[in-house]
Amino acid sequence: MTWSEAEYLKCLEAERRGYAWVMEHHGGLTPKEAEEAALEWYRYEPAGDPYRGLVFHDESWHWAMLAVHGHRYTVEHPELAYPSPGYLALE
Repeated sequence: MTWSEAEYLKCLEAERRGYAWVMEHHGGLTPKEAEEAALEWYRYEPAGDPYRGLVFHDESWHWAMLAVHGHRYTVEHPELAYPSPGYLALE
């Protein structure tokens, strides 16, 4: 995908915000811990990186649910298969 630096940063910030929200509300992390987890998962990738933004192929809800509940979260917690209204309200 080709995007400007501003577009990339906007997407990066939105995904970090969503990931942190899930980690706080579903993972039991403090706001600071959730923010740190989001920064760790969504690291800035320089413009020349060949796979820059590949992590965006799934939304932050999915990545955070994997971290909290594991790969079978949609089977073991079907109510979490889709983002909650609180998460969607972040947009």
